[in-house]
Amino acid sequence: MLQKVFNAFGITADINTAIPFGSGLINDTWKINNAGKYFILQRINHQVFKEPGAIAYNINITATYLHQHYPCYLFVMPVKTIDGEDIFFDDDNGYFRLSPFVESSHTLDVVQQPQQALEAARQFGKFTKLLTGFDANKLKITLPDFHNLSLRYQQFEEALSKGNKERIQQSDKLINAIIEHKYLVEIFEKIKCSPQFKLRVTHHDTKISNVLFDENNKGMCIIDLDTLMPGYFISDVGDMMRTYLSPISEEENDFSQIAIRDEYFVAIVEGYLGQLNDELSEEEKGHFVYAGKFMIYMQAIRFIADYLNNDIYYGSKYEGQNYVRAGNQLCLLQQLEDKEDRLQQLVASFSANQFTTNNL
Repeated sequence: MLQKVFNAFGITADINTAIPFGSGLINDTWKINNAGKYFILQRINHQVFKEPGAIAYNINITATYLHQHYPCYLFVMPVKTIDGEDIFFDDDNGYFRLSPFVESSHTLDVVQQPQQALEAARQFGKFTKLLTGFDANKLKITLPDFHNLSLRYQQFEEALSKGNKERIQQSDKLINAIIEHKYLVEIFEKIKCSPQFKLRVTHHDTKISNVLFDENNKGMCIIDLDTLMPGYFISDVGDMMRTYLSPISEEENDFSQIAIRDEYFVAIVEGYLGQLNDELSEEEKGHFVYAGKFMIYMQAIRFIADYLNNDIYYGSKYEGQNYVRAGNQLCLLQQLEDKEDRLQQLVASFSANQFTTNNL
């Protein structure tokens, strides 16, 4: 499968040197040693990303802007094929791209220390800050309605109408919890209409594995820009909260282990607002905790809707897995709500007294 890909990019290494790499669930990824130089090869899942060319376009125009205005910023630019193309297409195996492997870098699968959360939040905040002068509307949409909470709620309602009747009856508590939190959808609708909420260049997938760290565990840059699109800050901040705040993931069925770790919340605030405090409006900063609620709630909706639809999207390794995932996220949402007032006060305090961290 990979020989034609190697040929297209001018890689002379034996294809057997391609080693599966990373923990991503969407794209297939390999690390390649080509005469002592290392590269990352990815096959883009075009069942998810219908227009891989849009991804390449977004990366190119973003890289051009950063190179012109911030030439010292580390931006991992894909390698072109020997024919000058950004992506190689193989009729049998799909779309491939090649990127240089950043020396002395590593990624993390799980946040284990508040400092790691701070470094990641700083990198995502820094990326958006550097691109504040760039018109986000120039970016193409690579995943339509990816973080459209209103649409996700409509899909939930459709699942209630057309889904597995037995599962609907079994899920009444989770369904009622989703309905009781519909006010979060109403807030999202107001955000879309508010001039105080700016469309910015947003990563949309801010899990810790999308940050490169150096040998001293300092953040170097962000990677995996497939979901780089115009968006609201709540997407990036919310995804960090959803994946950094609790010591366990959405797969845990022992909900007693779910917790909101205050020190990780503070790390996200310090890292992200340390970069964007002057860029975000007061209204946006007033919705900082809402960002976490927004993302956790949306994921709960997606899990329960998939369960009611017989697990056609996420699949299921065991009976009721998506039911468990939905319950897990609703438990996390409740814990965040329980601490909301105090956490929002921390945001206001940091915003008023913060120091500027500009490490360009």
